Amino acid sequence: MKMVHKKALSQLIAVAALAGASSFAMAADTIKIALAGPVTGPVAQYGDMQFIGAKMAIEQINKAGGVNGSQLEGVVFDDACDPKQAVAVANRIVNQEIQFVVGHLCSSSTQPASDIYEDEGILMVTAASTSPEITTRGYELVFRTIGLDSLQGPTAGKYIAEQVKPSKVAVIHDKQQYGEGIATAVRDVLTEAGIDVPVFEGVTAGDKDFSALIAKLRQEGVDFVYYGGYHPELGLILRQSAEQGLDVKFMGPEGVGNSDISAIAGEASEGLLVTLPKAFDEDPRNADLVAAFKAKNEDPSGPFVFPAYAAVQIIADGIKLAGDTDTDKVAEALRGNEFDTPTGVLSFDEKGDLQDFNFVVYEWHADATKTALTE
Repeated sequence: MKMVHKKALSQLIAVAALAGASSFAMAADTIKIALAGPVTGPVAQYGDMQFIGAKMAIEQINKAGGVNGSQLEGVVFDDACDPKQAVAVANRIVNQEIQFVVGHLCSSSTQPASDIYEDEGILMVTAASTSPEITTRGYELVFRTIGLDSLQGPTAGKYIAEQVKPSKVAVIHDKQQYGEGIATAVRDVLTEAGIDVPVFEGVTAGDKDFSALIAKLRQEGVDFVYYGGYHPELGLILRQSAEQGLDVKFMGPEGVGNSDISAIAGEASEGLLVTLPKAFDEDPRNADLVAAFKAKNEDPSGPFVFPAYAAVQIIADGIKLAGDTDTDKVAEALRGNEFDTPTGVLSFDEKGDLQDFNFVVYEWHADATKTALTE
């Protein structure tokens, strides 16, 4: 059953008030897009990736003439990757009457914010939140340009089982929606493959001392560790494990794959396995776009840069196809069409998820470069 947004109710009231009057349409000077994510906080680097990708798309679309006679305008909001701040940001976006959002970044922020957006008739496209729960609630205005943990987790689990072939695996997470969700998916794949997982437990985000965890890993005799969460904690776990003589292989999701983990862990980050979106900056089709980023001294290699660019692009293309900024019409256009973007040809299912998305397993190096191990 189709939800009735507050926006739809206000439109009905407006139509009734204007009954009998001649109708006309005037293109707005700008179409605002809220760019919501962490400007501050421990994962602000990921926010930077999202912001530079989205801003580049806005700049290039505007240079090409804009959207239906209007220019796009990006408005940055800082949620610090904190659920409470994300709700406050969502309410600010509502109060500023912005109809489109690229964000949020962290799944635990995206989910509560999306409740508000759906209720208020605001269309949201996240370029980074991978928790499957975000799109399982029957919402019509929630989309994403990245794959799900229900795909990323099995990609990691299958690689561990078939290529690494460890005897005992510890699966650790940060007790947050994203980290615990993907850790659970990996554990389930490993268990099904007959691999012993004697340790499945959480650490607290923000912790600095992981001596007790490392002692437990040594006691249990694990020879491989999967970590679900973000780079600040895993970087410390890697460094402290090396310092304390625990010699095991580690793996993590896209939340750990950035240069900061090398800065934190140093040589201990060498050989870390990471699942990431395909390196879109290495696609020859994107050479001009990569050059445009580098001309602004921006790094196009982050996992959320190109998905954020694609998020803005599909909003713009959806508005063009709908011939309107009405978010219900734009959502309908997104579900009914394909979009050729720098991340590939994108199409969406009824939930707002991509019909197709692949995660790649990389080997991370201490100098913050990476080598693809799968395609």
